[in-house]
Formats: sequence, C-alpha cells, structure tokens
Amino acid sequence: MSYAIQWLRSLIFNGQMYLAMLVIGLIYLPAAIVSRRGAIAGCHAYCRWIRWTAAWIMGLKTEIRGDPPTDEVMVAAKHQSFLDVLMIYGAIPRGKFIMKSILKYAPIIGQFGLRIGCIPVDRGKRGQAVKKMLADVRAGRALPGQLIIYPQGTRTPPGEKRAYKIGTGVLYRELGQPCVPVATNVGVFWPKRGVYRKPGTAVFEFLPRIEPGLEVDEFMKRLETDIETASDRLNAEAGFRSD
Repeated sequence: MSYAIQWLRSLIFNGQMYLAMLVIGLIYLPAAIVSRRGAIAGCHAYCRWIRWTAAWIMGLKTEIRGDPPTDEVMVAAKHQSFLDVLMIYGAIPRGKFIMKSILKYAPIIGQFGLRIGCIPVDRGKRGQAVKKMLADVRAGRALPGQLIIYPQGTRTPPGEKRAYKIGTGVLYRELGQPCVPVATNVGVFWPKRGVYRKPGTAVFEFLPRIEPGLEVDEFMKRLETDIETASDRLNAEAGFRSD
C-alpha cells in the first residue's frame, strides 16, 4: 500500500513539474526576451519550485554540500537524473550547459537554454562542438558564467560504470580554468526512467576544485576518482548497495 501511495504522489509531482515549467516559462518569457538576466531568473525560480514541491509532495528533500562556485570555472558533474540538472543550476549564479542539440527545439527548455548561454552539441559530434566553443571563448562571444559539463556524457544510474569522455580534459586544458567536480546520489531516489520517486534526502556535493595546469591524462584520472569516490560515499549514505 505504501508503495502505491508513493507512486501516486510521484505521478502527481511529475504532472505539476511539467505544468510549472509551462507556467513559469510564460511568466518569465518577457523578461527572458529582454535580457539574459531575466532568463536566468526564470530558470532559478523553476529550480526552487521543483525542490520545494519535491519535498512536500513526495517527501524527497534535497541538500547542497560544499562551496558552489561563483567565478569563471568549469563544473564537471555526475549525472543521474533530471533533478541533478536543476540542483546544480539552482546552486550557481550563471550556469550554462553543453546540451544535446535537439533540445534547442524543445518548447521552453530550448528557448531558455539558448538564452542563458547553453551550447548545443550534435550527438556524435562533440569534438566539433568543443572546437567551436573554444573558438567562441577566444573571440569573446561566449557568455560569462560557469560551464557545466557531464564527463560521462549521459545519465548514469548508481552502481553502473561508464567511461569518462576525453572532451572534458580537452576543455580543462584549453580553457585554463579551474574545474569543480560534483558528486551526487540523486539517482538512488530519482531513477533514470519510470514514475516512482523514493522519499529521502538527495545530496549534491561540490568537491574541492582542481586547479589548471595538470596534464590531460592526470586530470582525467583525478576527476574520475574524485567524483566516483564521493558519489559512492553518498550512495552508501542513502542506503544504496551495489552488487
């Protein structure tokens, strides 16, 4: 019975989540058209709404640990579900994602994503996207902020191993910016697929930054070790046990 009740609460939450995206998107659309600041404000408002409603509708609380960056850095995060996208964006002042190119055609998400400075990437053409982004930065066209990238390239459930893509290391080397690794256990509560969301406390943790200057191979090894070790710790804290 308790599972059925939680499933129903999850279904209600999911429905209002998409409705709120439409409503908040329309409310902030005029401000977003006028300035990037308006688009950022709208996205932050949506992030706050989702965290708040997740807590009281489903009993899924969220916690941010560590020091969210406010300067020009690259943020390399563990990606397990849609919730971690909202948690990371809501925690930093001017986030911008490397996002799938197809998302730029999605209603609201696409328009606001482009407005806040997200960089569309064609699937299978990440190398070209990295080169274009670096060219934009050098030409002064890229908007300032914290560049968010998912080193594994896609959502990876707790306990599943997936390679870290070298593009993150190339960006680290070429941009010459610090990298802030981020770990999470969000996937324990909010799986990659399905309606059901578990109650509990999902944690998103900003780890000590990796300063520029490392060789790419050394950086990639440290990045993976830092993120995976911390994420495993958070998973265990949430009661997850890998087989």
